Amino acid sequence: MPDLSVAQNILIGREPRRFGLLDERRLNREVGDHLDRLGLLLDPKALVGGLTVAKQQMVEIAKALTHDSRVLIMDEPTAALNQAEVETLHELIRRFVTSRTGVIYISHRMDELKAISQRITVIRDGQYVGTVDTEATTMDTVISMMVGRAVTTSARPENIRADRDVHLAVEGLSTKALLRDVSFELHKGEILGVAGLMGAGRTELARAVVGSDPITAGTIRIDGRPVKIGSPAVAAKHRIGYLSEDRKRYGLLLEQSVAFNTTLAALGERFSRGGFVRDGAADAEAKRLVGALRTKTPSTAQLVRNLSGGNQQKVVIAKWLAKDCDILIFDEPTRGIDVGAKDEIYRLLNDLAAQGKSIVMISSELPEVLRMSHRVLVMSEGRITGELSHDEATQERIMRLATQRIGEEFVEAPHDLPPDTSPDPSADGSAEAGQ
Repeated sequence: MPDLSVAQNILIGREPRRFGLLDERRLNREVGDHLDRLGLLLDPKALVGGLTVAKQQMVEIAKALTHDSRVLIMDEPTAALNQAEVETLHELIRRFVTSRTGVIYISHRMDELKAISQRITVIRDGQYVGTVDTEATTMDTVISMMVGRAVTTSARPENIRADRDVHLAVEGLSTKALLRDVSFELHKGEILGVAGLMGAGRTELARAVVGSDPITAGTIRIDGRPVKIGSPAVAAKHRIGYLSEDRKRYGLLLEQSVAFNTTLAALGERFSRGGFVRDGAADAEAKRLVGALRTKTPSTAQLVRNLSGGNQQKVVIAKWLAKDCDILIFDEPTRGIDVGAKDEIYRLLNDLAAQGKSIVMISSELPEVLRMSHRVLVMSEGRITGELSHDEATQERIMRLATQRIGEEFVEAPHDLPPDTSPDPSADGSAEAGQ
């Protein structure tokens, strides 16, 4: 409940009372002790509505763990958590299991299933598929059970050509809250990955570029022309589409149809005449995009809340394609969707880039960043701490840059250095030792 504090959310209905009145001091103390035991850095007095999605997820987890339950069901508990928080949660789960608490852990993340489970049960299309022992199976087998076929991974993109036109240029961008002197370029047809830990400023960067958060300094240029973007509506006029990390809250009207959501951003521009919506034209465009994106829905009249997470994400993408956006900023594009749907989103992003769309992809999943990005920007403490080409990017390098404090010099570990391809002088008497 966004208008209540962290403590009130965690102990709702079980609040300590004194003389019939809420004992707020005791409430905050008890919840603070509970959070300390769990290793969760949350302020019991903070309003939940002011927290990030990741911290709201941590509140939900803390709430579930206050009950003396013999069976604990967790549905995608790590969807919004960074790697350190995932490890904290997994350690808690291991403690519960040793105290004879059973845990049902629902997740699409294969690495987590491998790390935390003894058995894996697969359900597909509402039907039981099978159960396997985790140690005795491979994740490829589990994935095949999940999607009903072998999933072929899309090829990792090559380096973007240096002579590609710069589509979006951000210079010296700063905000009051977090961002400090952020600069980067996005080329036409490029997928630019943005990595970093929670709180590094990735979402804040996206919000500043599209005008959701006011900037205090800096310049934004589109095709070389400086533009002032004061709101997402202005960003859309400049053909910039933003897909929020919380699609249900900011990207969709869940009680409206697929057709309505798809054409919403372009209603006034493309699908209205004389103040009236041209329903036929709007529905035709929605049907075209449903087919183009392979969105699974009975019809364009279907309410968006009835779609799966992957298909909801496709509707958000369709909304900005209907608006004819050339620059797309994706914040956690595959959060909360299954393996098969993830691969479809990956293919879709690659197709859009091949069509000349320019894409910024913010993701907490390093394998996803490495797989999809032509280049990777790494953020820490509201600044860009490094830029890696496709060939340079590794998980180790990204994590070192993501944990780098401002002012520290980035030094590569020896095992991360590229192999020495210089000729051996002793082999042919050559004196040339370096390249």
